[in-house]
Amino acid sequence: MIQLRQVSKLFAPQWAVRGLDLEIARGEIFGLLGHNGAGKSTAIGMMLGQVWPTAGDILVGGHDVTLHRRRALEKVGAIFESPAFYDFLSGWRNLEIFSHYSARTTPARMREVIDWVGLAGREHGRVKTYSHGMRARLALAQALLPKPELLILDEPSDGLDPEGIHEMRQTIRRLHRELGLTILLSSHLLSEVEQLCTRIAVMKQGRKVFEGSLAQARLAQDGVRLRTADFAAAADLLTRAGLITGTLDGGVIRPGPGIGTDEIVRRLVAAGMPVFEIAPVEQTLEGFYLALMNGSASGNVNPSP
Repeated sequence: MIQLRQVSKLFAPQWAVRGLDLEIARGEIFGLLGHNGAGKSTAIGMMLGQVWPTAGDILVGGHDVTLHRRRALEKVGAIFESPAFYDFLSGWRNLEIFSHYSARTTPARMREVIDWVGLAGREHGRVKTYSHGMRARLALAQALLPKPELLILDEPSDGLDPEGIHEMRQTIRRLHRELGLTILLSSHLLSEVEQLCTRIAVMKQGRKVFEGSLAQARLAQDGVRLRTADFAAAADLLTRAGLITGTLDGGVIRPGPGIGTDEIVRRLVAAGMPVFEIAPVEQTLEGFYLALMNGSASGNVNPSP
Protein backbone atom coordinates (compact mmCIF):
# COMPACT_ATOMS: atom_id res chain seq x y z
CA MET A 1 0.00 0.00 0.00
CA ILE A 2 2.88 2.38 0.80
CA GLN A 3 6.44 2.14 -0.50
CA LEU A 4 9.23 4.60 0.20
CA ARG A 5 12.53 4.01 -1.57
CA GLN A 6 15.58 5.95 -0.39
CA VAL A 7 13.46 9.00 0.36
CA SER A 8 15.23 12.09 1.67
CA LYS A 9 14.20 15.66 2.44
CA LEU A 10 16.60 18.54 2.95
CA PHE A 11 15.52 21.72 4.69
CA ALA A 12 18.88 23.42 4.21
CA PRO A 13 21.20 23.10 5.96
CA GLN A 14 19.61 20.15 7.79
CA TRP A 15 18.34 16.80 6.54
CA ALA A 16 14.86 16.14 7.96
CA VAL A 17 14.72 12.65 6.42
CA ARG A 18 17.65 10.66 5.04
CA GLY A 19 17.56 7.50 2.90
CA LEU A 20 14.22 6.26 4.22
CA ASP A 21 13.02 2.87 2.98
CA LEU A 22 9.60 1.81 4.18
CA GLU A 23 7.00 -0.72 3.07
CA ILE A 24 3.50 -0.99 4.51
CA ALA A 25 1.37 -3.91 3.36
CA ARG A 26 -2.30 -3.67 2.48
CA GLY A 27 -4.57 -4.40 5.45
CA GLU A 28 -2.10 -3.90 8.31
CA ILE A 29 -1.95 -1.38 11.14
CA PHE A 30 1.57 0.01 11.03
CA GLY A 31 3.11 2.23 13.70
CA LEU A 32 5.60 5.02 12.96
CA LEU A 33 7.54 6.08 16.05
CA GLY A 34 10.18 8.64 16.89
CA HIS A 35 10.90 11.62 19.10
CA ASN A 36 9.99 15.20 18.16
CA GLY A 37 12.13 16.21 15.21
CA ALA A 38 12.86 12.61 14.18
CA GLY A 39 11.31 13.15 10.74
CA LYS A 40 7.94 11.41 11.17
CA SER A 41 5.77 14.36 10.18
CA THR A 42 8.03 15.19 7.24
CA ALA A 43 7.78 11.58 6.05
CA ILE A 44 3.98 11.63 6.35
CA GLY A 45 3.84 15.02 4.63
CA MET A 46 5.75 13.53 1.69
CA MET A 47 3.38 10.55 1.55
CA LEU A 48 0.46 13.00 1.33
CA GLY A 49 2.10 15.14 -1.33
CA GLN A 50 2.30 18.16 0.96
CA VAL A 51 6.10 18.08 1.20
CA TRP A 52 8.23 17.58 -1.90
CA PRO A 53 11.04 15.04 -1.47
CA THR A 54 14.61 16.02 -2.23
CA ALA A 55 15.33 12.48 -3.43
CA GLY A 56 13.70 9.07 -3.63
CA ASP A 57 10.42 7.51 -4.73
CA ILE A 58 7.10 7.49 -2.85
CA LEU A 59 4.34 5.14 -4.00
CA VAL A 60 0.87 5.01 -2.47
CA GLY A 61 -1.53 2.43 -3.83
CA GLY A 62 0.98 1.70 -6.56
CA HIS A 63 1.05 5.30 -7.84
CA ASP A 64 3.95 7.76 -7.56
CA VAL A 65 2.83 10.61 -5.31
CA THR A 66 5.09 13.19 -6.96
CA LEU A 67 4.02 12.29 -10.50
CA HIS A 68 0.39 11.26 -10.06
CA ARG A 69 -0.69 12.82 -6.77
CA ARG A 70 -4.45 12.73 -7.48
CA ARG A 71 -4.48 9.05 -8.38
CA ALA A 72 -2.18 8.14 -5.49
CA LEU A 73 -4.31 9.89 -2.87
CA GLU A 74 -7.86 9.35 -4.14
CA LYS A 75 -8.37 6.47 -1.69
CA VAL A 76 -6.47 8.03 1.22
CA GLY A 77 -7.91 9.67 4.31
CA ALA A 78 -5.71 11.45 6.82
CA ILE A 79 -5.51 13.29 10.11
CA PHE A 80 -2.30 15.25 9.73
CA GLU A 81 -0.90 17.72 12.28
CA SER A 82 -3.65 19.81 13.95
CA PRO A 83 -6.99 19.64 12.08
CA ALA A 84 -8.60 23.07 11.73
CA PHE A 85 -12.35 23.64 11.67
CA TYR A 86 -14.75 26.55 11.27
CA ASP A 87 -15.76 26.95 14.91
CA PHE A 88 -18.85 29.04 14.17
CA LEU A 89 -20.28 26.35 11.87
CA SER A 90 -21.75 22.98 12.77
CA GLY A 91 -19.86 19.72 12.48
CA TRP A 92 -22.16 18.76 9.61
CA ARG A 93 -21.46 21.96 7.70
CA ASN A 94 -17.71 21.56 8.25
CA LEU A 95 -17.88 18.10 6.70
CA GLU A 96 -19.87 19.46 3.75
CA ILE A 97 -17.21 22.10 3.11
CA PHE A 98 -14.30 19.69 3.43
CA SER A 99 -15.96 17.22 1.08
CA HIS A 100 -15.63 19.77 -1.73
CA TYR A 101 -11.84 19.47 -1.51
CA SER A 102 -11.90 15.76 -2.35
CA ALA A 103 -15.17 14.66 -3.94
CA ARG A 104 -18.83 15.54 -3.55
CA THR A 105 -20.24 13.51 -0.70
CA THR A 106 -23.86 12.46 -0.34
CA PRO A 107 -25.82 13.19 2.84
CA ALA A 108 -26.11 9.42 3.31
CA ARG A 109 -22.32 9.05 3.34
CA MET A 110 -21.96 11.94 5.78
CA ARG A 111 -24.54 10.33 8.06
CA GLU A 112 -22.65 7.05 7.82
CA VAL A 113 -19.29 8.49 8.89
CA ILE A 114 -20.90 10.52 11.68
CA ASP A 115 -22.39 7.31 13.04
CA TRP A 116 -19.03 5.53 12.62
CA VAL A 117 -17.15 8.02 14.79
CA GLY A 118 -19.84 8.44 17.43
CA LEU A 119 -20.97 12.03 16.72
CA ALA A 120 -24.61 11.19 16.05
CA GLY A 121 -26.84 13.71 17.80
CA ARG A 122 -24.16 16.40 18.00
CA GLU A 123 -23.41 16.91 14.32
CA HIS A 124 -25.60 20.02 14.07
CA GLY A 125 -24.03 21.75 17.07
CA ARG A 126 -21.42 24.44 16.50
CA VAL A 127 -17.87 23.12 16.59
CA LYS A 128 -16.88 25.77 19.15
CA THR A 129 -19.07 23.87 21.65
CA TYR A 130 -17.28 20.56 20.99
CA SER A 131 -14.97 18.97 23.52
CA HIS A 132 -11.44 17.98 22.48
CA GLY A 133 -12.62 14.40 22.07
CA MET A 134 -15.50 15.44 19.81
CA ARG A 135 -13.11 17.47 17.65
CA ALA A 136 -10.93 14.38 17.32
CA ARG A 137 -13.95 12.37 16.19
CA LEU A 138 -14.89 15.09 13.71
CA ALA A 139 -11.36 14.99 12.29
CA LEU A 140 -11.67 11.23 11.89
CA ALA A 141 -15.04 11.67 10.17
CA GLN A 142 -13.42 14.09 7.73
CA ALA A 143 -10.70 11.52 6.97
CA LEU A 144 -13.35 8.86 6.28
CA LEU A 145 -15.43 10.93 3.85
CA PRO A 146 -13.71 9.77 0.61
CA LYS A 147 -14.23 6.05 1.47
CA PRO A 148 -10.50 5.51 1.91
CA GLU A 149 -8.61 2.25 1.65
CA LEU A 150 -5.66 3.81 3.51
CA LEU A 151 -5.99 5.89 6.67
CA ILE A 152 -3.00 7.95 7.85
CA LEU A 153 -3.35 9.11 11.44
CA ASP A 154 -0.79 11.51 12.87
CA GLU A 155 -1.21 11.63 16.67
CA PRO A 156 -4.98 10.93 16.60
CA SER A 157 -5.16 10.69 20.41
CA ASP A 158 -3.14 13.83 21.11
CA GLY A 159 -4.60 15.75 24.03
CA LEU A 160 -7.36 13.23 24.77
CA ASP A 161 -8.17 12.07 28.28
CA PRO A 162 -7.94 8.33 29.11
CA GLU A 163 -11.58 7.76 28.16
CA GLY A 164 -11.09 9.55 24.84
CA ILE A 165 -7.92 7.55 24.13
CA HIS A 166 -9.81 4.33 24.79
CA GLU A 167 -12.65 5.37 22.48
CA MET A 168 -10.24 6.33 19.72
CA ARG A 169 -8.44 2.99 20.06
CA GLN A 170 -11.71 1.08 19.82
CA THR A 171 -12.77 3.10 16.77
CA ILE A 172 -9.48 2.43 14.98
CA ARG A 173 -9.83 -1.29 15.69
CA ARG A 174 -13.39 -1.29 14.36
CA LEU A 175 -12.42 0.57 11.19
CA HIS A 176 -9.64 -1.92 10.57
CA ARG A 177 -11.78 -4.96 11.36
CA GLU A 178 -15.03 -4.01 9.62
CA LEU A 179 -13.79 -1.88 6.71
CA GLY A 180 -10.48 -3.65 6.12
CA LEU A 181 -8.55 -0.37 6.10
CA THR A 182 -4.80 -0.13 5.96
CA ILE A 183 -3.81 2.21 8.80
CA LEU A 184 -0.57 4.11 9.33
CA LEU A 185 -0.48 5.36 12.91
CA SER A 186 2.07 7.88 14.17
CA SER A 187 1.89 8.34 17.92
CA HIS A 188 3.89 9.19 21.02
CA LEU A 189 1.61 6.90 23.05
CA LEU A 190 3.66 3.72 22.96
CA SER A 191 1.03 1.75 24.88
CA GLU A 192 -1.51 2.54 22.13
CA VAL A 193 0.92 1.49 19.40
CA GLU A 194 1.63 -1.72 21.31
CA GLN A 195 -2.09 -2.54 21.51
CA LEU A 196 -2.98 -1.60 17.93
CA CYS A 197 -0.03 -2.31 15.64
CA THR A 198 1.54 -5.52 14.38
CA ARG A 199 4.56 -3.87 12.76
CA ILE A 200 6.45 -0.66 13.50
CA ALA A 201 9.25 1.53 12.23
CA VAL A 202 11.30 3.79 14.49
CA MET A 203 12.95 6.97 13.26
CA LYS A 204 15.80 8.85 14.90
CA GLN A 205 17.36 12.07 13.56
CA GLY A 206 15.78 11.56 10.14
CA ARG A 207 16.84 7.94 9.73
CA LYS A 208 15.02 4.66 10.19
CA VAL A 209 16.70 2.73 12.98
CA PHE A 210 14.26 -0.18 13.15
CA GLU A 211 11.51 -1.78 11.09
CA GLY A 212 9.83 -5.03 12.00
CA SER A 213 7.11 -6.74 13.99
CA LEU A 214 6.44 -6.03 17.64
CA ALA A 215 7.58 -9.58 18.35
CA GLN A 216 10.94 -8.79 16.71
CA ALA A 217 11.22 -5.59 18.73
CA ARG A 218 10.70 -7.47 21.96
CA LEU A 219 13.06 -10.26 20.91
CA ALA A 220 15.77 -7.72 20.13
CA GLN A 221 15.75 -6.68 23.77
CA ASP A 222 14.82 -9.90 25.55
CA GLY A 223 17.14 -10.70 28.42
CA VAL A 224 17.47 -12.29 31.81
CA ARG A 225 17.14 -10.43 35.09
CA LEU A 226 20.04 -11.27 37.38
CA ARG A 227 20.24 -10.37 41.07
CA THR A 228 23.54 -11.04 42.73
CA ALA A 229 25.81 -9.41 45.32
CA ASP A 230 27.76 -7.47 42.67
CA PHE A 231 26.03 -7.19 39.29
CA ALA A 232 28.90 -5.37 37.58
CA ALA A 233 31.44 -8.00 38.65
CA ALA A 234 29.10 -10.84 37.66
CA ALA A 235 28.48 -9.29 34.24
CA ASP A 236 32.23 -8.84 33.70
CA LEU A 237 32.87 -12.48 34.57
CA LEU A 238 30.09 -13.75 32.30
CA THR A 239 31.25 -11.52 29.42
CA ARG A 240 34.84 -12.76 29.68
CA ALA A 241 33.53 -16.33 29.75
CA GLY A 242 31.57 -15.71 26.55
CA LEU A 243 28.24 -16.49 28.21
CA ILE A 244 26.55 -13.09 27.68
CA THR A 245 26.66 -10.54 24.88
CA GLY A 246 25.87 -7.48 27.00
CA THR A 247 23.73 -5.93 29.71
CA LEU A 248 20.61 -3.78 29.82
CA ASP A 249 19.26 -1.36 32.39
CA GLY A 250 17.72 -2.79 35.54
CA GLY A 251 20.18 -5.61 36.15
CA VAL A 252 19.39 -7.48 32.95
CA ILE A 253 21.90 -9.59 31.01
CA ARG A 254 21.68 -10.85 27.42
CA PRO A 255 22.78 -14.50 27.20
CA GLY A 256 24.72 -15.60 24.15
CA PRO A 257 23.15 -17.93 21.54
CA GLY A 258 22.29 -21.28 23.08
CA ILE A 259 23.31 -20.24 26.60
CA GLY A 260 20.84 -21.26 29.30
CA THR A 261 20.33 -19.77 32.73
CA ASP A 262 21.58 -23.00 34.31
CA GLU A 263 25.01 -22.53 32.77
CA ILE A 264 25.12 -18.91 33.92
CA VAL A 265 24.24 -19.89 37.49
CA ARG A 266 26.86 -22.66 37.57
CA ARG A 267 29.60 -20.27 36.42
CA LEU A 268 28.70 -17.63 39.00
CA VAL A 269 28.40 -20.10 41.88
CA ALA A 270 31.70 -21.70 40.91
CA ALA A 271 33.27 -18.24 41.15
CA GLY A 272 31.83 -17.74 44.64
CA MET A 273 29.16 -15.26 43.56
CA PRO A 274 25.72 -15.83 45.15
CA VAL A 275 22.68 -15.73 42.81
CA PHE A 276 19.55 -14.35 44.48
CA GLU A 277 17.34 -14.30 41.36
CA ILE A 278 17.57 -15.21 37.69
CA ALA A 279 14.49 -15.02 35.48
CA PRO A 280 13.65 -14.31 31.80
CA VAL A 281 12.42 -10.79 31.03
CA GLU A 282 10.41 -9.75 27.98
CA GLN A 283 10.92 -6.10 27.18
CA THR A 284 7.97 -3.82 26.53
CA LEU A 285 7.81 -1.61 23.45
CA GLU A 286 8.69 1.31 25.71
CA GLY A 287 11.86 -0.43 26.87
CA PHE A 288 12.87 -1.25 23.31
CA TYR A 289 12.13 2.28 22.10
CA LEU A 290 14.12 3.91 24.89
CA ALA A 291 17.03 1.55 24.24
CA LEU A 292 17.01 2.58 20.56
CA MET A 293 16.96 6.25 21.47
CA ASN A 294 19.89 5.67 23.85
CA GLY A 295 21.80 3.68 21.26
CA SER A 296 21.83 0.41 23.22
CA ALA A 297 19.50 -1.66 21.02
CA SER A 298 20.18 -3.14 17.62
CA GLY A 299 18.31 -1.84 14.58
CA ASN A 300 18.69 -1.38 10.87
CA VAL A 301 20.00 2.05 9.94
CA ASN A 302 19.76 3.17 6.34
CA PRO A 303 22.89 4.57 4.69
CA SER A 304 23.08 8.22 3.76
CA PRO A 305 21.79 9.11 0.29
